[in-house]
Order: sequence, then C-alpha cells, then structure tokens
Amino acid sequence: MTDMTAPPADDARAKRNVTILVMAQALLGAQMPMIFIMGGLAGQSLATNACFATLPISLIVLGSMFAATPVSNIMQRYGRRAGFTLGAVAGALGAAVSAYGLYIGSFAVYLTGSLITGVYMSAQGFYRFAAADTASETFRPKAISYVMAGGLVSALIGPQLFKVTAEAMVVPFLGTYLAVIAVNVIGSFLFLFLDIPKPPLPAVDAPKGRSRMELLKTPRIAVAVICAMVSYALMNLVMTSTPLAVVGCGFEKSSAADVVSAHVLAMYVPSFFTGHLIARFGVEKIVAAGLLILGAAGIVALEGVDLNNFFIALVLLGVGWNFGFIGATAMLAGAHEPHERGRMQGLNDLLVFGGVTFASLASGGLMNCSGGSAQAGWSAVNLAMAPFLMLAGGALIWLALRPKEA
Repeated sequence: MTDMTAPPADDARAKRNVTILVMAQALLGAQMPMIFIMGGLAGQSLATNACFATLPISLIVLGSMFAATPVSNIMQRYGRRAGFTLGAVAGALGAAVSAYGLYIGSFAVYLTGSLITGVYMSAQGFYRFAAADTASETFRPKAISYVMAGGLVSALIGPQLFKVTAEAMVVPFLGTYLAVIAVNVIGSFLFLFLDIPKPPLPAVDAPKGRSRMELLKTPRIAVAVICAMVSYALMNLVMTSTPLAVVGCGFEKSSAADVVSAHVLAMYVPSFFTGHLIARFGVEKIVAAGLLILGAAGIVALEGVDLNNFFIALVLLGVGWNFGFIGATAMLAGAHEPHERGRMQGLNDLLVFGGVTFASLASGGLMNCSGGSAQAGWSAVNLAMAPFLMLAGGALIWLALRPKEA
C-alpha cells in the first residue's frame, strides 16, 4: 500500500484526482443551490409558523454537523471513495424523503429528508481535503482552490434546473427533488475513478498524534477553525434568508433564483486564482481580505432593498466566503500531521457546521420574526454579521502578533 506520508515525486496523481473532484463538485454540487433556493420557500408553505421557514435548511446543516465525524472516520478507515459514495446515496435518499414530505404535505417528513441530506453536505465538504491528500506542499493550496472552483459549474446548473423543474409537477418543487435524485445517482459513478490510497493502518509503535483538545489549543489550528466557522456561518446566515427577502420585497421567485445563482458563481469563480493569491501573499492576508469583503456585503445589503442591492451584496458575500473559507482550509491543512487527518478534519467540520447550523436557525427567526416587514428582517440578518466578523478579525490579529518562534 502506498505510504501517504511520503511526499509525491510529482503531482500527476494529484492532478488526476483534482479533475475528478472538480467534476463531482460541479455535478453533485448542483443540488445544493437547488435545495437552498427552495428550502426556505417550501418550508414557508409547510410550516405552521413563519419563524420556522428556514428550519429545513437548518436541519440539512445539523445533519452535516452530526455526520462530519463519522464520515471522516469512515474515510480514514475505508478511504475517500467509500465516504463520497455514502454521501451521494444519502443525497438521493434525502431528496426522496423530502419529495414524499412535499407530496403528502408533511413538514415533519420534509424535515427528516433535510436531515438525511446533511450527510451528503458533510461528504461534499471533504472534497477539498481529498484534493490535498496526494498533492505536494506547493500544489496543495491550488488543488483545494481548483476543486472549490468546480462549484462554478454547479452554480450554473443548479438554479437553471430549479427554474425548469420547480413548477414542472402539480406539487411545487416535487420535480426539483426528482432531479436531485438523478444528480446523485449519476454523480456517484465519478468516484470509481478516484486514485487516493486508503491511509495505512498505524503500526503499534506509530505516533498517536495530538488529542482533539491539544489540536484545538494549537494557535494556528484554533484561528483556522474560527475563521472557517465565521466565514461559512455568515455566508449561510445571509444566503438562507435571501430568497425570502427577495420575494418578500416584491420580486419574483425567478429573481430570487438569479440572485442566488450570482451568489454561488461569486463563491466559486475566485477559486481559479485564490490558490495563487495564497501562494503569493500568504494565507493570513487572504483570510483577512475575505472577512473585510463579508463586512462590505453587509453594508451594501443595509443600503437598500433594490434588486441591484441584493445582487451586489450576494456577490460580495460569495467572494468573501471564498477567500475566508478556502484560506482557512489551506491554513488548517498545513497545521496537522497526516496521522491526525481524520481526527482534525472531522473535528473541524463538526465545529464549522455547528456554527452554520446556529446561523441557519437564527436566519429564519431574524428574517421573519424580528420586525414587521421583510426589509426590517433583512436588516436584522445583516447587522448580526458584525460581532462575528470582529471575533474572527481579532483572532487573526492575535495570531499575527504572536512571536514567530511560538
């Protein structure tokens, strides 16, 4: 079995794996913008209380949080292919259960499907780490960035599939979930072509690595986790409320889909050069730039509720997430040993998606229950970004001010 701790002689294998993971991100990833566009809208039609409209999205993220550690352990023991295939199966099953919930008009069944879908979301989150598995230290940030760039295609496919399928059947959104099932079934075959060796079983005298608490006490790891949590949670906080805000301010559902499409494009287009920027300027500066851009998104959103404001704010939100999250991922990937991979990556995604779960739960309450209008709710959502941006920014400054020898 190939020793994964040995540096690759070249990056031919890594580039092959990156190509497959880009394709998986593009095809399988298309389901996420579809689900996020309709999650709040379908929830609003099924829930008895408007404050729970975004609960389906919250349950997806909650499922992802619970699945992060088991999925990471499965990949550590059985390899990436097994974990990614499991994710695709869960994506198809979750879509089927959600479709049934819509068909019978049951919010509880719909939420169950959302929870199962979270297992797919968790597995998808490991695409970026898998890109680094066989990559050299030099190629690693670019590999992560390229795989994230696969989301560019998903940003084009997903919203367009939503437009075509949302009203294709008598029950709204039922056709969309059937399309999601097809995407998962077809996309699962891509993982047959991955060439990532399973991690070797550790010898009896092999280093056990740091405990989870010791890892989190490592300053660089702690800051990477904080910045990843804040970047992803704030993006989710605002994006989850966006379809509700756009429709609530008098625009059409198709306009909401266009805004989300622009946002997802902005999330992934920068990935073509984010890795190069990290290599040139350093990961800390790119993460800091991401946090500043996220703040700018909130300011634009607070300036008004014209359609242009929504477009500009959501584009900035996507770019800010890209710099912040990819930068934090690259920071984390270089801060732990190979034998600590399963433990650290699972812990990271548990914490990140825990923060995202909280954000998505808060999103619906802020949007629908913090004011008498859609405009007031939208303002509350964007104002909520400020303290968390200050937390992440403060953590970065603290890391930068630490003595280099520490």
